[in-house]
Amino acid sequence: MNTPPSSPGAERTDGSSVRIGALVPLTRPGWVGAGRHLLAGLELAVREVNDAGGIAGRPLELVVRDTAADPQRAAAAVAELARLGVAALAGEYHSVVARAAATRADALGLPFLCSSAVLDALTEQPTQWVARLAPAQSRGWQIYADFLLSAGHSRIAIAAESSVYWASGTRILRDYLAPRGGTVIQLDMRALAPTAVCDELAGNRATALLLLVGHPEPAVSIVKSVRRDQRLTEIMIGAPAGQPEFTEWASLLGDDGAAIPFLRYLPERLSPLGARVETALRERLAEAPSFVAFEGYDTIAALAEVLRSHGTDRARTAQSWPHVAVEGTRGQIQFSRTPGISVWQWAGTPIQVADRDPVEPDRFRILHTS
Repeated sequence: MNTPPSSPGAERTDGSSVRIGALVPLTRPGWVGAGRHLLAGLELAVREVNDAGGIAGRPLELVVRDTAADPQRAAAAVAELARLGVAALAGEYHSVVARAAATRADALGLPFLCSSAVLDALTEQPTQWVARLAPAQSRGWQIYADFLLSAGHSRIAIAAESSVYWASGTRILRDYLAPRGGTVIQLDMRALAPTAVCDELAGNRATALLLLVGHPEPAVSIVKSVRRDQRLTEIMIGAPAGQPEFTEWASLLGDDGAAIPFLRYLPERLSPLGARVETALRERLAEAPSFVAFEGYDTIAALAEVLRSHGTDRARTAQSWPHVAVEGTRGQIQFSRTPGISVWQWAGTPIQVADRDPVEPDRFRILHTS
């Protein structure tokens, strides 16, 4: 692969800040709650890096751009940040947006450490410029499928909207469940109202309904409709994409939002570093930090280690991914090549299936781990 000229991100010796471009969904239709947590983690880690002396004596600076869940807006932000001379990119929560950002970063020769997006194909071709902390969707959603089977669910309905991300999730679940005796029944949410979903569920004898739809709508309306339908009292609702992780889910749904299993990327027990960061994030957010906040912190921790060890030249940063070994809040972060994944991947990301406790909805129960 040819290496583009690295002069815009070349080593500086004038004492100016080392700038990191941060892509974050901060306005609708982006998932604002996730964006707020992601940014809190990024900002906390930057503060700690600077308190510890920065990057070779130079302060680390975040240059934040709101993607608003818009792929075109994200791609334009990447181009702008490249022109501004950032050393690397960090962040992004939405998979389809991250894919647009990764494609542009690859084309421009700008290192991008993606914090949260899970779509397997972040770029069409293998790239040296992009690395990722979140697990690939195929790994996480297969673990979720294992959970479904272990809980006795083999006839599973999927309420899905139209997007590359939801289509990918549906395919992963179907391909994994079918050889193991599972059946996937797809409900097209372009054609069904939430109340009509209930009729479909009652008619097809599904024991589980998975929400592969946007938040808050139509996810919240679907949950309310199913919870209130006497025909469906035994059905399990699941949300593999992680919607119940955030306090907005609990505030909108109350008790109806409990007992809905979802994927989250946390270990069963945090390390001392993770526990310290959790306390600091809780203070910053004025609520319990989600796994997305930890992803933000770990992104900067990894990038700071790269920049300290290899300098701020973009090409050297891209070449350093396989040499990263840094303690994160959720384990030792190292990147490797994973079959079928086009970017450098942290293969050791912890994965768990959790839900909100029906007795105490502010408490999470761990139901299944990788």
